[in-house]
Amino acid sequence: MFISLGVNISMMRYRNQILIGITVTLLLVAAGFIVWAETPYKPEQKALKSLESTNVVRVKLDKDLFFIPRDSSSGVGVIIYPGGRVDPRAYAPLAHGIAGEGYLTVIIDMPLNLAVFDYDAALDILPRYPEVDLWVVGGHSLGGSMAARLVHRNPGVFEGLFLWASYPASSDDLKGQNITVCTIYGSEDGLTSQGDIENSLDLLPEETIVKNIEGGNHAQFGSYGPQNGDNEAMITEEEQHEQILVAMIELLNAVS
Repeated sequence: MFISLGVNISMMRYRNQILIGITVTLLLVAAGFIVWAETPYKPEQKALKSLESTNVVRVKLDKDLFFIPRDSSSGVGVIIYPGGRVDPRAYAPLAHGIAGEGYLTVIIDMPLNLAVFDYDAALDILPRYPEVDLWVVGGHSLGGSMAARLVHRNPGVFEGLFLWASYPASSDDLKGQNITVCTIYGSEDGLTSQGDIENSLDLLPEETIVKNIEGGNHAQFGSYGPQNGDNEAMITEEEQHEQILVAMIELLNAVS
């Protein structure tokens, strides 16, 4: 009896040690993930400069970043989801440029810098601007994929979707939705290939606008410097942004 009791106590201690070990391991993994997610690619100085208001665009720095045209009656708003582990401020140059053309533009600050944790964040922005009649949502890389998920699960809410070096998941088929879509990618992208984009077209409406930026890469959809795994761009960041802006205005004109 005493031997049996001793064996049971030893087994309980062994099991407890295993549980403690598993718990500690999970906590370390979780802590490592949080540290990884909370050390995003930082905006370059030119991006920070775009956070300043001008006589054309008023910039409001809240939890999210708002770029508000000082003189606009377009009635169209734009919501941008950042790429994974990219500081939202890195998209300020493009947001400022879009707002400068007369469109309210908002960059969402995602939890842990990953849009997958709050893919429907754009829905909180809509009621804040009742004067905006039409909304267009999209984003870069993971941000674009999550914007596509938002559109897929909320049909009829958004008039347009833009995908910057991005594509929807196979479960987020938008083929049958009545929405204007623009997908933009760079020929030198080392993270989202032309094949990825071409394969994704089966998930998008037939009239999708497709723009290939010759010489563009993945990181230059924002302004945060080189990105691991990406290829070197053959054009400048300014040239790539200019082409993105032209494509975006084409999309916004199409939904207006």
